Amino acid sequence: MYHRCELCAHRCRVDRTAGSVGVCRSTDALTLARAALHLWEEPPISGNRGSGTVFFSGCSLGCVFCQNRAISHEGVGRTVSVERLSDIFLELQDAGAHNINLVTPTHYVPSICRAIDRARAHGLSLPIVYNTSSFDTPETIRSLDGYVDIFLADLKYMREKTARALCSAPAYPEAARAAIAEMVRLAPQPCFDGQGLMRRGVIVRVLLLPGHVAEAKLCVGYIYRTYGDRVYISLMNQYTPQVGLSPPLHRPVTHEEYAELLTYADKIGVKNGFTQQFGTAKESFIPLFDFSGI
Repeated sequence: MYHRCELCAHRCRVDRTAGSVGVCRSTDALTLARAALHLWEEPPISGNRGSGTVFFSGCSLGCVFCQNRAISHEGVGRTVSVERLSDIFLELQDAGAHNINLVTPTHYVPSICRAIDRARAHGLSLPIVYNTSSFDTPETIRSLDGYVDIFLADLKYMREKTARALCSAPAYPEAARAAIAEMVRLAPQPCFDGQGLMRRGVIVRVLLLPGHVAEAKLCVGYIYRTYGDRVYISLMNQYTPQVGLSPPLHRPVTHEEYAELLTYADKIGVKNGFTQQFGTAKESFIPLFDFSGI
């Protein structure tokens, strides 16, 4: 899958095994920036001990507001082997993680699957969370059958115009809808254990951007109309403005904007979902990409 790469919807078709790179800026060499317990995901993912998050470097999108810019845009990361990644999964399990949470994994799916196979052969028993922008090809999602238990997916934009302006990928809305459809096919019903932790299912995140309430409503409306209560919707207000952004992205989301989105979700009947308190739009909530756990 690396020889003529079509893992994301850009379908760059470059030979990453020969050192060529596409939009994700990554060869076939696994590059990580952090592996640690994380308590700030949705409650059934983080639980009381934390989600075992593994942050991969590189990204197939170029969102202008990305809070993980150091790893998505600037190449911060450390190269590891498939064997080392497998051991990291096992170390997170030993540390008490409720699950293994693969953050921005799309461009490394073949290596990740090999690492999961090896880790399971050595005792890994945790659910696998696929934490993605949803700019995956349907073929990539299908290849995760038997590997991934929980899809933690973004739906960033519903309009091509917005996607073009904010991530230079006008194909994002169509690609994300197709990818999420495959996720729901693989995990059609949410399943929880006796502690309220998700064991299988799909959570779709909608990050509210300042000045973009209408876009967020389109995302929420599409997911609920299409999948109803089979998919949990996470309504996020944690947008953290980065230096140098133009209005309205230069500021946090307001209470009024978030309240309008919550009112809309309630009005259309969303029952299975998550909300956030205010106070999450802080630099302190952005992980330190200091190679912890690598």
